[in-house]
Amino acid sequence: MRNYTLSLLLILGISSQVLGQKKATISGYIKEKGSQELLIGVNVYVKGQQIGTTSNTYGFYSLTLPENANLDLVFSYIGYETQEKNINLTKNTDLNIDLASFNNLEEVVISAKKQSEKVSENVQMSQIEIPIAQIKKIPSFLGEKDVLRVLQLMPGVQKGSEGQTGIYVRGGGPDQNLIILDDANVYNASHLFGFFSVFNGDALKSVELTKGGFPARYGGRLSSVIDLNMKEGNKEKITGEGGIGLISSRLSLEGPILKNKASFLISARRTYLDVIAKPFIRLAQKGENSKTDPGYYFYDLNAKLNFELSQKDKLYVSGYFGKDKFTLTDISQNDTTRAGLNWGNATTTLRWNHLFNSRLFSNLSFIFTDYNFNIFDRQSSRNGNNKPEFFSLNYRSSIRDYGFKYDFDFYPNPNHIVKIGMQGIYHIFKPSAIVVKGTNKEDELNLKQKDTDVIESGLYAEDTWTASPRLKINYGLRLSNYQTIGRTFFRPEPRLAVAYKIQSDLSAKVSYAKMNQYVHLLTNSGLGLPTDLWVPTTQKVAPQSSEQVAIGLAKDIPNQGLSLTLEGYYKRMNNILSYKEGSSFLFFDDPTQATQAKTWEDNVTAGRGWSYGTEVFLQKKYGKFSGWMGYTLSWTKWQFDELNFGKTFYPRYDRRHDISLVGIYEPSKRITLSGTWVYGTGNALSIPIGNYRSSTHYNQELENIYTGSQVNQFGLKDGLFFPYGQVQEFGAKNEFRAAAYHRLDLGIQFHKKLKSHERTWEISFYNAYNQKNPFYYQIETKYEQNTGKFLKTVLNKYSLFPIVPSFSYNFKF
Repeated sequence: MRNYTLSLLLILGISSQVLGQKKATISGYIKEKGSQELLIGVNVYVKGQQIGTTSNTYGFYSLTLPENANLDLVFSYIGYETQEKNINLTKNTDLNIDLASFNNLEEVVISAKKQSEKVSENVQMSQIEIPIAQIKKIPSFLGEKDVLRVLQLMPGVQKGSEGQTGIYVRGGGPDQNLIILDDANVYNASHLFGFFSVFNGDALKSVELTKGGFPARYGGRLSSVIDLNMKEGNKEKITGEGGIGLISSRLSLEGPILKNKASFLISARRTYLDVIAKPFIRLAQKGENSKTDPGYYFYDLNAKLNFELSQKDKLYVSGYFGKDKFTLTDISQNDTTRAGLNWGNATTTLRWNHLFNSRLFSNLSFIFTDYNFNIFDRQSSRNGNNKPEFFSLNYRSSIRDYGFKYDFDFYPNPNHIVKIGMQGIYHIFKPSAIVVKGTNKEDELNLKQKDTDVIESGLYAEDTWTASPRLKINYGLRLSNYQTIGRTFFRPEPRLAVAYKIQSDLSAKVSYAKMNQYVHLLTNSGLGLPTDLWVPTTQKVAPQSSEQVAIGLAKDIPNQGLSLTLEGYYKRMNNILSYKEGSSFLFFDDPTQATQAKTWEDNVTAGRGWSYGTEVFLQKKYGKFSGWMGYTLSWTKWQFDELNFGKTFYPRYDRRHDISLVGIYEPSKRITLSGTWVYGTGNALSIPIGNYRSSTHYNQELENIYTGSQVNQFGLKDGLFFPYGQVQEFGAKNEFRAAAYHRLDLGIQFHKKLKSHERTWEISFYNAYNQKNPFYYQIETKYEQNTGKFLKTVLNKYSLFPIVPSFSYNFKF
């Protein structure tokens, strides 16, 4: 390991001669005036010179300059008043800055990590940060402001099915996105079967998406990194915000525990679909002998404590807790059924910031993550002899992580920003436990897949080097390691990003990244549903890997407040996983296979994929009218030896064209108008090309498993066997292309400042022109009603959402 560490240090190119030059360092923290919230990505630069840096994730900055220099230091952050400080740098100096929010600045920003007005200045490509204030101005679905829905409006990010928050980045699946909340991995980021994400915007401070050219500090996924940070909490006074919508309400509170030293944040949200629906359901069933009572709700809770122990030490404790619960109770005269499913996430992060000196900053995190999923079905009844019978099924799956991260930010001089760190995660996978009980003991099953404990770790180093006024380079190396029973994987992951300034407002950029992924998501639907199963790399299943190259141009048009980026990319993926034909998360295709205790490893097959395309992103950052336009032209192909007869095919979410238009118009401080329009080529689907009637045959094993049914006139048990059945014939995989998807959303907000608080009324319309977009297709055979004579077979398209109006009330104090 010592040789690997030495290699990481050598690639940084930091010579002892540079470190030995006579210099002084100015450093400190940058906070928001009025709340003391630490600000990420503030520009810090020497006026009149091309020397500068940015504040890190914890608001810390450091600049090392020639000693005895008299200089004007500028602190600039979009949406805040710029500050200038005249400094006579005779020795190492601590300088903390409070930036005041510039409330009169009417602007909307989608920018890179550096938060610079010039996209051409940033070495990193394929990276976008979305301010939370921006998210709250965009039209919403049922009043819920959703982070992942806004990410879907970015070029290179494909949308899932109608209404879904699934993220498909540059040809990758939902499992290939590393979703991080305060350093903790989030495995299932969806509520309401994928229609909302688990992230409450009131609790978030920043959201950043990286689609390619990944810095070495990130690893473990192939396609993207979605890095979210929660607010620390106001250190000066109690504040809050919340909202009441059609299906849910939320409330956030933050304030000081010890003024300017410690603070708290707590944010909660709950839906009340179950409460609203119950009276209507009961009314519809009035007078019926049987009663059906469905129920569904979700909740989430964010909490954070922040302690400033000293100028050099800060301590943070944060957590997220959320759950979805769906139940169905059916009661008739002799039968009672209670069934449902629930899933939830829990994360906890303990972080310690320590400043060793003015050039060396560190962060140590201890992280806990837990994700679990459960299906249950309990039935009780009385048979023909009035004897009680019962049946119960319980299915569980979970993943639990214990991890740590130790990161160092080193600022040797203005031309280098060095990051070094390590990470370790102890995964505990519980892929499946199925327990079936019943009146007949021979029907009982107890199939438990063996728990799998694995260790995933990484060691990285990277340097952002300003080689010249025109050339910036971010280069690094990540060494990833994975240990499972009987096998160890060790893989280097080189990273490189280069930006060359052709003109003062035009840069050419190129990046390369190699990634490895040691955890996998098995899915039949591709929707990111809770039934999707997280599994580890094992002796039989190799890790996924990818290589991605991107090249592009970044152009600023400052006179018009516009910026334009154009990127082309090529990504190659190996060992991507898919279920074999007919397999599912239950591990057996029919009940006769239940006694074989087949594992998930027997039901999957590995293949490879390619994705390539071009992305265009035009944005207007400020003014009464702002917004952006994104366009993606892309191709994604997969090839599995055991699928589609070994031939390449388009995966479900391959889309040739994808367009998003976002506009926000603020005619005054009291009114905000907004609209989004999206268009996408239809999904690639497998649908039957024909239906046939076929004879069935008697199966003794199935009869032994299913008991209690009456024998019909054919000598077979009712509800299980028929003399004829329908057989569907399929052609090549995903050879059918669904109709194109397009939708317009509109919104209007009315703001007003009152004595004690600010309030906003919002009206929005999802799918404003009532487009009937395809949700799924179904082959249906039509017969003549009287004679049963076959007429024709048709393909029917079914839509999910017509125009959906919503109304909400939001407040802030």
